[in-house]
Amino acid sequence: MALLRVEGLKTYFKTMSGYVKAVDGVSFEVEGGKATGLAGESGCGKTTVALSILRILPFNGEIRDGKIMFKGRDLLKLDEDEVREEIRWKEISIVFQGAMNALNPVYTVADQMVEAIMVHEPDVTRKEALERCAKLMELVGIDPSRINNYPHEFSGGMRQRAMIAMALACNPSILIADEPSTALDVIVAAQVLKLLKELKMKLNLGMILITHDLSIIAELCEKTAIMYAGKIVEYGDVVAIFKEPLHPYTQGLISAFPNITGKRQKLVSIPGAPPDLLAPPPGCRFHPRCNYAKGKCKIEEPAFIEISKGHYVACHKVESEFYGKKW
Repeated sequence: MALLRVEGLKTYFKTMSGYVKAVDGVSFEVEGGKATGLAGESGCGKTTVALSILRILPFNGEIRDGKIMFKGRDLLKLDEDEVREEIRWKEISIVFQGAMNALNPVYTVADQMVEAIMVHEPDVTRKEALERCAKLMELVGIDPSRINNYPHEFSGGMRQRAMIAMALACNPSILIADEPSTALDVIVAAQVLKLLKELKMKLNLGMILITHDLSIIAELCEKTAIMYAGKIVEYGDVVAIFKEPLHPYTQGLISAFPNITGKRQKLVSIPGAPPDLLAPPPGCRFHPRCNYAKGKCKIEEPAFIEISKGHYVACHKVESEFYGKKW
C-alpha cells in the first residue's frame, strides 16, 4: 500500500518570458519502509517535485494540475494552515540540497532543532524537546553532548547528519533527501548514505531520494523514476531498470556511468543539451538527442505504457517493439 501517490503533477514557473513547464505530468508512488529515487540531469524537475509535495514553491511557482495523495488525503486540496500544522515536517520532511549550509550560523544546533519540534508540536516542553534532540543526535551517530555547539564547530559530514536528525525530529512517515551527498568527500558521503539506509529500515521510513548519481539509486532505492525535461520517461523496480534499461535516455545515463568491476571501456556521453522548458520540443522531448528518433517521435508524445509488471516506459520505439512491430 502506497503512503504517497503523485498523479499527473504539473508545476509551472511564471517568468517574464512565459511559463517554464518544470514538472509536466509526473506520476509515482512511495511505500513505507522503501525508497523511490528520482534521477536525471540537472534542471529536469526533480527538486520541483519535492517542493510541490511540501507546498513550498517559490512565489512564481504554480501547481497547475494533478493529485498528491498522502494517506488518503489530497495535499493539493488542503489550505496552507493545514499543510503547515498537519503535514509539513510532522508527516513529510526534507533534507535540502546543500544541507550543510542550511543551518543558521548564529544559533546552536540544539536551538534550531528544538524550534523545529516546538513549532510543529506546541504541547512539547523545551526540556522534552532537548531530550528528543539528544536521542536523535545519537541516532545519527553524533555525541549528544555536541547539541549545544554552533554549526561552524561541526564538520561537513556532521552538519549533514544534524540536518537529517532535524528532519526526523517530528517522527515523519516520509523523508525527502535532495542530493544528500552533495559537497561531501567520498568517505563521508558513503557514511551518510549508509545512515539513510539504516534509518529507512529501523524507522520504516518512506523515502524520496533525489540525485543525479545512479550508484546512489542502486544502493538505496527499491524503485526509481528517470526524469527528463519535466517528465518521467521510465519508472519501475531498480533491479529491472538497471539490468535492462529500455528508454534511450536511461540507456545513455547508465552508459555514461563507469563500471568499476567490468572491463575498462570508453564512456558514452549523451549528445546535445536538455531543451528549453519555456518552449519544449513537440512530441517526445528527448527526440532531438535520440539516436533512434523518427518522424513520429517529433510530432506525437509517447504513451506511458507498462512493458512488464510495474515497469513503465514512454518511448515510441519501445512501444513498437513491445507490440511486435518493426522500428
